[in-house]
Amino acid sequence: MTRPGASLWLATPTRFAGMPRRNAWAALGALAVVLLATLLAFATPLPAAATGAPTSGGTADILLYETIVDNVRHGGNYYAVAADAMRAGRYPLRPFVTMRLPTLASVEAMLPNPLRLALLYLLVAAVALAWFARLAPAFTRGPPRIVAMALLAGGLLVFVQGDLIAFHEIWAGLFIALSLAVYRPESWLPSVAFGLAAALIRETAGLYLLLMAVLAFAAGARREGLGWIVTGAILAGALALHAHAVAEVVRPLDPASPGWSGRLGFGFFVRTMTLSTALALAPMWLAAPLVGLALFGWAAWRDPLGLRVLVVLVAYAAVLSVFGRLDTFYWGLLVAPLLLVGLAFLPDGVRDLIAAAYDRRRITVKRIVR
Repeated sequence: MTRPGASLWLATPTRFAGMPRRNAWAALGALAVVLLATLLAFATPLPAAATGAPTSGGTADILLYETIVDNVRHGGNYYAVAADAMRAGRYPLRPFVTMRLPTLASVEAMLPNPLRLALLYLLVAAVALAWFARLAPAFTRGPPRIVAMALLAGGLLVFVQGDLIAFHEIWAGLFIALSLAVYRPESWLPSVAFGLAAALIRETAGLYLLLMAVLAFAAGARREGLGWIVTGAILAGALALHAHAVAEVVRPLDPASPGWSGRLGFGFFVRTMTLSTALALAPMWLAAPLVGLALFGWAAWRDPLGLRVLVVLVAYAAVLSVFGRLDTFYWGLLVAPLLLVGLAFLPDGVRDLIAAAYDRRRITVKRIVR
C-alpha cells in the first residue's frame, strides 16, 4: 500500500489515498469509462422544453401549476381545479401520479406571491448556510471553501428563478439538499423531517427516503433506519389518499400517460445535469465530462456523507437513464443542487489516485544473522 501524501485542499486524505496499486488502476479504469459514458450526452436529443438557459418543464407546465395555485387560492377544491386545468392543457390524468400531490399548491395558495418568493429564497439560503457549515471542516484553507460554495451556487442557479416557484421539483430538490446537509449519525431526526417534506411535495423523492433507510441499516444504525422507514410509510399513506381523491375526479375518457420507459441511457442523465445547473452556460464538450468528474469527486471524499450523496446521485442517474422521457428531464432537479460540489474534492482525489497507481515502493525484509 502507498503512504498517503499531504492533502492539497482537504483536511484529511481522500478515499483513494493509500489504495493498493491494483485497486488504484481499477479505479482509474472506472473513471475513464465514466468519462467516456458522459459523451453519450451528444447522442441524446435536447428536450423540446429546454432552451439555451437553465429551465425546467417548459412554460406550459409552469402555467398549469400557477393556474392550479390561483384557482385554489380563490376557493376551488384542489383535485377539481387540477383535473380541469390538466384537461384544458391536454395532460394525462391516469395513473393517479400524473397529478401532483396537493401539498405545495395548498400551501402556496394561502400565501401572497411576495411571501412565496421570500420563502423560496429563504430555503435556498438555508441550504447554502447548512452546506457551508458542513463543508468548512473538510477543507484546510479559505480559498477551497470559497470554491466549494461557488460550485454549490452553480448547482442552485435554477432554484432562484422566481418564475419556477410553483414547480414541485424546485422545492423537493432543495429539501433533499438540506436534508443531506443537516444529516449527522448521532442526530438524524432533522434530516428525516426534511426528507419527508421533499417526498410530500414530490413523490419521486420517495426514492431518497428508501436509499437513506438502506444506508442506515447498512451502517448498523437500526433506529435511524426505522425512522426513514416510518417516513416511507407516511408517504405511502399520503399516496393512497391521493389516489382515492384523484379517482373521484377522473373521467372515463381522460387520457392516460404514455408510461415511463424512455430508456434514454446515461447520456440523458448527463444532459439533465447540464440543463439543471450552471453547466448550461458551458459548451457540451466541457460540461459533459465535468458531470463525470463531479461524481468522481463525491466518491473521493472520505466521509460517510460523501458516500450518501454519491449513492443518491447514482440512483437518480439510473432512474433517469431507464425511466426518464425527454419531457421529464426536470426530474434531475431533485439532485442537481449538490452535483457540482463534488468538483471541490477532485484535486485531492486525482492526486491520491494517480500516486497510488504509479507507486512502486516496496518493503524489503532482510534477516541479519550474527
